[in-house]
Amino acid sequence: MADERKEVFDALCERAASLFGKDASEFTEETSFKDLGIKSVQVSQITTFLEDKFDVEIPYMQFRRKETFGEAADYVVELLDM
Repeated sequence: MADERKEVFDALCERAASLFGKDASEFTEETSFKDLGIKSVQVSQITTFLEDKFDVEIPYMQFRRKETFGEAADYVVELLDM
């Protein structure tokens, strides 16, 4: 499970890096979506990327409520384990 969690977190960072013009290594578990000034379209791009990569449906509004990258990764792992 820890490997799966790391894979989800790394994928999240990878997609966010391309959307925000940063290096994936700049993101941590505590990185706040709010601090990045994330827009709805960017949330949608992240969820779509994760859905395609992990073959899982991610409810947009539930994902949108996650405040940090760590919370978001935990949420996606929960969905994978259902």
